[in-house]
Amino acid sequence: MDSNKYNNEDVLKYSNQYNEDDLFGKIKKYAKTIGFELLYKVFQLYYVLQKPGLPIKTKTIIMGALAYFILPIDVIPDILPGIGYTDDIAVIGVALFQASTYIDDEVNRKAYERVKYILG
Repeated sequence: MDSNKYNNEDVLKYSNQYNEDDLFGKIKKYAKTIGFELLYKVFQLYYVLQKPGLPIKTKTIIMGALAYFILPIDVIPDILPGIGYTDDIAVIGVALFQASTYIDDEVNRKAYERVKYILG
C-alpha cells in the first residue's frame, strides 16, 4: 500500500459526501469484514471530528476520508477479499496523519470501546 499517492486534494474532494447515517450503516452491515484495525481508525477520526475547536481544514480532511470509506465505488472495490479495503486504509491514514495532533487518550478510548462493542 502506497499511502503517499493519496494527498489532501484526493481526500478533500469527497468531504461533501460525508453522512453520519451512511457511515454507521456501512459499519453495521460490514463490521466483521472491515475488521478491528480499520474500524478503530475510522472511529478515531469520527471522535476527533466531534471535538470543539477543530480547524476547518482538518474537519474537511476527516469528512473526506470518512466519505471515501462510505462510498460504494472505490479505486479498489471493498468486496475483493484481502485487498478490498487497501485504498480505504490509505485514505484513512492520510486523514489520521492530518488529525494526529488532535487524537488524545479520550479519542482513543472512545474509539476502542465503540469497536469492541460493535464486534462483541
